[in-house]
Amino acid sequence: MTEPEFRAKLTIEAAVSPSEDQAKVAQAMAWVVGLGPEAVSVDGGMARLSSEGPKGLIRLRDQLRDRHVRSAARKLLLRDRKDRSAFIMLNRQAAAVGVVAVCGSPEESPLGPIHLTILSDELDAVIDWLTGYAGG
Repeated sequence: MTEPEFRAKLTIEAAVSPSEDQAKVAQAMAWVVGLGPEAVSVDGGMARLSSEGPKGLIRLRDQLRDRHVRSAARKLLLRDRKDRSAFIMLNRQAAAVGVVAVCGSPEESPLGPIHLTILSDELDAVIDWLTGYAGG
């Protein structure tokens, strides 16, 4: 599969409580976008990861397709869209075991959600590609 032709910046953030293993949180976040946990920085109780380009969205797209939640993800991305950015929350516990599960509210992830923000001048194209049915 070839990479799509849009430009996008991806930011993933999650709060890390003192009782949590930072390495496990980093691993869960990195898994969502197919990177190693070394891509995640943890500072002041927040874990962050940034990625440029569509490559970081490929695993997320595949998971949304495989788990049959593209339409739910699309609805949430459009609901939480502002100008050039859109965000979606993911269940942290599910990500820790290699599953992408979207959350409609923070309460759906007991330890707190993973916040994934997409910034792009071509946001409609990004959302269409990420949640579309064309090509699988």
